[in-house]
Amino acid sequence: MNSNEQMERLLKELNQEGKIPKLLLHTCCAPCSTTVIERLLSFFHITVFYYNPNIEPESEYKKRKEEQKRLLKEISSKNPITFLDCDYNNLEFENIAKGYENCLEGGERCHRCYLLRLEKTAEMAKQLGFDYFGTSLTVSPYKNAFIINQIGKELQEKYSVNYLISDFKKKDGYKRSIDLSKKYNLYRQNFCGCQYSQKEKKNLTFIK
Repeated sequence: MNSNEQMERLLKELNQEGKIPKLLLHTCCAPCSTTVIERLLSFFHITVFYYNPNIEPESEYKKRKEEQKRLLKEISSKNPITFLDCDYNNLEFENIAKGYENCLEGGERCHRCYLLRLEKTAEMAKQLGFDYFGTSLTVSPYKNAFIINQIGKELQEKYSVNYLISDFKKKDGYKRSIDLSKKYNLYRQNFCGCQYSQKEKKNLTFIK
């Protein structure tokens, strides 16, 4: 059973039991969160957790955060969606990226970044009494859902909070995120977030 099938089985069980648990959902940006929220809002009381110290510069971080907040105001849902912010601290990312600056996008530096953001989410979920924590990262075709889910399951054991396993890119999830981004007229960035991904994007564009 793949990750998406595992998630769908859980959603079916929650629906049959009439339970609506509290989910702390880490989101990387508004466009990626669109299809994720759409799929989950009938099954959870969602709090969007915006923790992305990898994004540079700070002006870009603020731009993406404001788009995330705007999207939440425009989504209609019978279950309210709340927003939990984190102070911007790029040094947290730079500390875990040391020694991995030259890794290609999707490599070990990215895996360390997944861990950084997911662990903060798990910590907050435990501290605030959430039933589940999860992330929108798996909607991207450029992110390794297997690695993300492995990290999530390890953190589930560490913090004793349920991790919502997922692969939101399945069933045209990424395509749906593009369609919804157009519907809500969202800003869609052309690089993941950190200075290294931005440089790699520029280099690839130059080579082409």
